[in-house]
Amino acid sequence: MEGGLPLLTKEKIEAILEARFGDGFKSLRELPSPSQLHDMDRAAERIVRAIEKKERIVVVGDYDVDGVVSTALMEEFFEIVGYPVQSLIPNRFRDGYGISPNIVDRIEADLVVTVDNGITAFEAAERCKARGIDLIITDHHTPAETLPDAFAIVNPKKSECSFAYPEICGAQVAWFLIGALKQRMGIDLKMGRFLDLLALAIVADVMPLISINRPLVQKGLEMLSASRRPAFEAVRAYLGKSRFTAEDIGYGIAPRINSAGRMEDASVALRFLRARNLGEASEGWLALDGLNRKRRRIEAETTQAALEQADPGAPLLVVAGEGWHEGVVGIVASRLVDRFKKPAIVLSIDGERAKGSGRSIGDVDLFGLLEASREVLTGFGGHKMAAGLSLKAGDIEALRERICDHAARLDPSLFLPKENVLGVLPVGEIDWELMEILNRYEPYGEANQRPKFLIKNISVIDANAIGAEKNHMRLLLGDKNFSLQAIQFGFEKMVSPGRNIDVSGTLQVNEFNGRRSIQLLVDKIY
Repeated sequence: MEGGLPLLTKEKIEAILEARFGDGFKSLRELPSPSQLHDMDRAAERIVRAIEKKERIVVVGDYDVDGVVSTALMEEFFEIVGYPVQSLIPNRFRDGYGISPNIVDRIEADLVVTVDNGITAFEAAERCKARGIDLIITDHHTPAETLPDAFAIVNPKKSECSFAYPEICGAQVAWFLIGALKQRMGIDLKMGRFLDLLALAIVADVMPLISINRPLVQKGLEMLSASRRPAFEAVRAYLGKSRFTAEDIGYGIAPRINSAGRMEDASVALRFLRARNLGEASEGWLALDGLNRKRRRIEAETTQAALEQADPGAPLLVVAGEGWHEGVVGIVASRLVDRFKKPAIVLSIDGERAKGSGRSIGDVDLFGLLEASREVLTGFGGHKMAAGLSLKAGDIEALRERICDHAARLDPSLFLPKENVLGVLPVGEIDWELMEILNRYEPYGEANQRPKFLIKNISVIDANAIGAEKNHMRLLLGDKNFSLQAIQFGFEKMVSPGRNIDVSGTLQVNEFNGRRSIQLLVDKIY
């Protein structure tokens, strides 16, 4: 051990990574039957009956990546079977989250199917009932103790549901529904055709990349590299990539798709994913890229204002601002979590109402903390690591007091970030054999973080500021027997050649002009 961190070898690294997969590597052949989800057969039977009777079906989605992908999957399925449906994604600013009485009043339907929302839509369920509309809810968010009065509710987190893998996203629930419909209708449909889209949702919604999620994302990433879907042809062209990792989705693709719902309307993202040709897809990608740049600018301004308010001594941060853009509060909460290493809630005040998002850290159950503070909230929903909430502006201080009181009673070990350094890596262990081992356990993401190593006392041979704004640093590290390329994005302080440093980061393969080399993506220089 060095400073509390183990000294690593290739064998030790492989053993640590293997231990993350307690039930081994799952294969696509081991996926459970859709029928294992409670109410799935009832939901599928009702949808098939609606098709046979030529009833009006409306699909109601959500404005994040998971919700947009869920909607795109349902649209594509109904197109394949040749049945017309209407799909609708609520607007974050006009409609708020998920299906609501206002949404129900706007549609003409015999059957409404929600995807990635609806598990707390009590009023909307009542309105559907009053209008004689059957409501099928498919969702993955944590249910309350009571459930909406719907025709069927498919959610792996329902207490009645014995589905073996509850940590799946909304698009996966929609995909399993498509599987159930395919079986019931007796149609020849390869479920693998949807996996490029599905991988996007699983990664963007921060699902654990273990168990059944791993092979789905693995195959989806493979497909993404060769998918003939115009949207992904455009992605490959504009990002200049042919091979994708889960991190490429998390940092390159998902933020752009999310920006539509955050800044304007999620229909922009849905049109992009459903584009009929490369021209349409390219136009959509450029629109999303523009919205994402706007989002980043507003996010930076809001983050600065939130940092000025944050109380570093509190166990959980609650900050609020009049007129803060609702579309960026979730990202700003993530920035506060990164900075202060504690959960954060960021609220936008609009007159007498406040609405916002929270993000958690480690093993702190944010949804549970909100549930314990529900008497001061007008609404909330989500899961352990991320949640949305609304309340009266006058109750913000009461929320801060209550939720901080509950958070202060938690075991401090729950607040430890999960992406800790794996151990101290001697430079002699860095070779292509190590990269093969690391490659074996991809894709990396939630519950299977890309290993972060500490390299001690390594010499800086060369250092240069790079990028249009000279805000990134390229390094050459090592000695006369060994050299390692390294890059740090958004560096704080330039280092001088000739110095010896301790540095943490992740290893990746860099491909440039047909040449492959091992590169350290620097997290921190000590």
